Amino acid sequence: MGAQRTLGINGLGRIGKLTLWHHLGGDDFDRIVVNLGRQAGTSLDALAQYIVKDTTYGPLHRFLHGHAGVRDIEVVDEERGLLRVHGKDVVVLRTARDPRDIGWRDHGVALVVECTGRFRDPFKEPDDPKGSIRGHLVAGARVVVNSSAFKGRTQGPALPDDAALFINGINEFEFDPATHKLVSAASCTTTALAHMMRPLLDRELTRNMITAGMSTVHAVTPTQPVLDTVPKAGATDLRKSRGAMGNVILTSTNAAAALELVMPEIAEIGFMADSVRIPTNSVSLIILNVTFQSERLPDGSVTVGRDAINAIYREAAEGEARGLLVFSEEQNVSADMLGENAAVVIEGVETHSRTGFMSLKVPPGSPGMSPECESVRIPLTHVKVFGWYDNEMGSYTHRMGELTAHVARNM
Repeated sequence: MGAQRTLGINGLGRIGKLTLWHHLGGDDFDRIVVNLGRQAGTSLDALAQYIVKDTTYGPLHRFLHGHAGVRDIEVVDEERGLLRVHGKDVVVLRTARDPRDIGWRDHGVALVVECTGRFRDPFKEPDDPKGSIRGHLVAGARVVVNSSAFKGRTQGPALPDDAALFINGINEFEFDPATHKLVSAASCTTTALAHMMRPLLDRELTRNMITAGMSTVHAVTPTQPVLDTVPKAGATDLRKSRGAMGNVILTSTNAAAALELVMPEIAEIGFMADSVRIPTNSVSLIILNVTFQSERLPDGSVTVGRDAINAIYREAAEGEARGLLVFSEEQNVSADMLGENAAVVIEGVETHSRTGFMSLKVPPGSPGMSPECESVRIPLTHVKVFGWYDNEMGSYTHRMGELTAHVARNM
């Protein structure tokens, strides 16, 4: 069995568990080694029950095979941590917490998906006392895929030369096995946002944006407490310690900064992003606002308006973004999007546009302008687009799983 047919997963939280589910349902890997780093319950059976059950998505066998599916998990060897899950061997390691101490080499693991959310700084050395994502390389991995955006630097290069951020369907083809040892799959919001922006940036009518910004109405994540807690030492955002299930919470997102690493042209737009956390398990909504310079047509319509924007997304969904972007003309709610296998679903019935005019003063003697002209009126069209994404499984984990398979095939 080749090393690339064995996948390593570090961490078995929300994304780690769903990553395991994704690859149990595919044929890119024959065997999966999961590092939990600690004991769970009183036996391996406790972990087996955790793996096959899920509050948000239901049981594993229905996820894999629908209502005809049958539960299929067996504890083969308690001491070795060996499970047999729907035809695949899953080895669970329960000792090491520091990536450099995980025995990936001993288990034939060359590719690791880092899912703990703890090791985001690609500049940290492998022997950092708090652990480092580079520790996986010391432990035997050749490439590490990180299930979140890297923690970049504001001074000097944003990332080391051997680290890069890729989003499947956007720029995964830039992966170079000779160069890239640390790969970030970005975040769920950045993934959905990238797929909303790509069709607009790829078309002459809409690529010259004046300004853009987005808000994500986002489901809770495991970093939020269920009930109010005492803020951590040094905490500056006190809202992050408030109970997740009883509040709407304003917070920040690094989606705009991360998007610049995938689409450098975003830096020219002055993109802003923010987040509002709401008490739901999964499925989030991006509200994208973009302003364009437009033109009035003889019939009174404008070149960039609701119909033009929807036509672009419809064309992308049927063409270059098929299977990644879905254009919907139905009236959806968040529950309809749970498990939806798409990076983003455009809610076409809610696309809005409004055109106004901005008057600009013309300096005397401006080329091409008559001497009597003191100002010129420019039509500006503001467009609002809504995009659903299942931030846990359907949008993010599936896209990261496809990226992981792409890396494995090209290592």
